Amino acid sequence: MSEILEVLFGSKAKTRILRFFLLNSEKEYSVADIAKKNMLAAASVRKEIGELKKIKFLVEKTKKGSKYYTLDQDFCFYSELKSLFAKSTASPESKSLSRLKNIGDVKLALVSGIFLNYPKSKVDMVLVANNVSRGKLKSVMSSLEAEIGKEVSFVLMNSDEFKYRLDMLDRFLLDFIEGSHLELIDKIPGLKRFIAGRKKY
Repeated sequence: MSEILEVLFGSKAKTRILRFFLLNSEKEYSVADIAKKNMLAAASVRKEIGELKKIKFLVEKTKKGSKYYTLDQDFCFYSELKSLFAKSTASPESKSLSRLKNIGDVKLALVSGIFLNYPKSKVDMVLVANNVSRGKLKSVMSSLEAEIGKEVSFVLMNSDEFKYRLDMLDRFLLDFIEGSHLELIDKIPGLKRFIAGRKKY
């Protein structure tokens, strides 16, 4: 879906900046913030911001000599664009998601929340993995957040903790697996049967 939007809107930089402000419409950001969070060059950000200011998509504010930008929610196509980008974000086809398997010995990866446009979920992702490389995990999450334009909330646990919490019928886990979610990786024997059994009630 991201590739389609990049073609429609002309560039990856513009697509990411549009999505970023539409999904974080209440906040103000500097050029440096936007560049860092979206993994873009500052020069590209300045160019796109200049164009978006001209069409009144963004508003510029100055605080203590520094410039900040925020979305103008009175923009004529605000609702339509927000709906379009929300739909594009609610997709499990993210390139960065495929890199999760490289962070360590991943036993389970489930997504919900922002990936499925399911606001009832308390988190966007549940990961069960052993011997995790924190550096690789941070890299994947940074890429993922840049790709979808919003911070990803996730829970990470090892196999022993997951088994303990599942055996104890941990309410957080039950709420997650009984709600709308998508399985990316599942190497835990019997989990599918357990989930199917819970959904019968």
